Amino acid sequence: MKSQILAACLLLASPLCFPQAAPVSLQVKLNEDKGPLKPMWAWFGYDEPNYTYMKDGKKLLSELAALSPVPVYVRAHNLMTSGDGTPALKWGSTGMYSEDSNGKPIYNWTLVDKIFDSYVERGMKPLAQIGFMPEALSVKPQPYRHHWAPGTPYPEIMTGWAYPPNDYKKWAELIYQWVRHSVERYGQKEVESWYWELWNEPDGFYLIAPNVEQEYFKMYDYAADAVKRALPSARMGGPHTAHGGKFFDHFIQHCLNDRNHATGAKGAPVDFLAYHAKGRPTLVDGVVQMSMKTHFKNIDDGLAIVASYPQLKGIPVIIGESDPEGCAACGMSTNPENAYRNGTLYASYTAASIAREYDLASARGVNLVGVVNWSFEFEDQPWFAGFRDLATNGVNKPVLNVFRMLGMMTGNRVGVGGDGAYDAASILKSGVLGKRTDINALAAKSSKGATVLLWNYHDKDIIDAGSPVSVTIQGIPASQVVMTHYRIDQEHSNSYAAWKKMGSPAQPSAAQIAELHRSSQLATLGNPQTLQVRDQQVVVEMQLPRQAVSFIQLSY
Repeated sequence: MKSQILAACLLLASPLCFPQAAPVSLQVKLNEDKGPLKPMWAWFGYDEPNYTYMKDGKKLLSELAALSPVPVYVRAHNLMTSGDGTPALKWGSTGMYSEDSNGKPIYNWTLVDKIFDSYVERGMKPLAQIGFMPEALSVKPQPYRHHWAPGTPYPEIMTGWAYPPNDYKKWAELIYQWVRHSVERYGQKEVESWYWELWNEPDGFYLIAPNVEQEYFKMYDYAADAVKRALPSARMGGPHTAHGGKFFDHFIQHCLNDRNHATGAKGAPVDFLAYHAKGRPTLVDGVVQMSMKTHFKNIDDGLAIVASYPQLKGIPVIIGESDPEGCAACGMSTNPENAYRNGTLYASYTAASIAREYDLASARGVNLVGVVNWSFEFEDQPWFAGFRDLATNGVNKPVLNVFRMLGMMTGNRVGVGGDGAYDAASILKSGVLGKRTDINALAAKSSKGATVLLWNYHDKDIIDAGSPVSVTIQGIPASQVVMTHYRIDQEHSNSYAAWKKMGSPAQPSAAQIAELHRSSQLATLGNPQTLQVRDQQVVVEMQLPRQAVSFIQLSY
């Protein structure tokens, strides 16, 4: 009987089954202004660009565009790759370039326009990636297309699309024509609001180029020159390295000091800098264990390099992929350590990590403007297959509700204090693996109210009743407020939990799908309440389960 009760407790994560942790007290200080809350979370990306204009892709884009009043930026691979637009995992194509029998260029903007139209008509902005190499321009065109599947070693995807150009003048002219076409189609003002970038993780070129850095720098010089000739006011940058390491540092030095391969002048134009940062989850005794420490170290390494160049003070920095690990298309059937993606662990990790990225950037004095969550959706895949995505078969996953919460945060970031043991520096040093979970908050104020994003996070994927939390919000300039409390946990804003309660159907019925859609929406914890303000403060008390996320919205 005891074993049956324990099994039921583990399944339901009932508060009655677990001892209560020590209470946690947090103070939100509305008078402690930390400057504008930059919407650096409003950036998303994915490998497969042709999903953009498919049924579930268009639905998800509309959801992302509606998150907040700020423009959402979107980054996609394979915008220049040869092919007919047929998608596959880690693959996509637009067929924008080919040549006739005499080697004369043929430009075809149909599919790339279809992709960018999907963004622009929703008020979204492309982080326009110049990549990858069209077959007719690849120095090693065959084999061209890869047929990667989860579990396949990464080097096997390095086929003809991944190689440098065989003719730099033709390649630069293609880029020039693409930018000029974009200006003609969308208008100069619109295209000036985009970011243009070259390639993705060029430090992976070591598999195909003996002098990887110089090869990339040459490509960058020609690409940047082409972009600027087509639109001098365009924003161009890079290098989107896999890490903020030596390659990233050497790229900056090249842009500042080296001879330009395309123009012969000193240096190359760079309007923003970009690199990637990932964590590395593992399985420990059958339990997923995240590595926020590794993720933060990769972020901080890149920020430190940017900060070491005083002449680049204030330059925009984009973390072009910032995720718990590195393979969105690797589901949990081949990578069981990725099982965190369906449930609330992905949500609490996202809330806790994005909040600390403000602090990491502030500590280095770097202008971090964008943090790309490399998650979108995969068409026609099994339900909740454990891909790193925001929706499955058109149904939003719990993590998307974190971005809905962030989208309601406007105004200036304010101070948060309390008796929690974790901050950005301590996580950077040792992760979140102690006995105490990470209970903390990100808060903001505007002229009409205040918002507080709270989480109860731990690197180990264990769900329990969590802790009682008392949040004192100080400095409220009103006599009363209306409080709305939103929640992501096992009972709220959680389509995955609803799917499991249905018995995890491989083919849900129409009625079940409708219920999954309902359960995927951001849900409130009770009804809105009117609270009286005493001494310019209110106190909000709650029980916050482990791996849950709460959002308090005060209107006054």
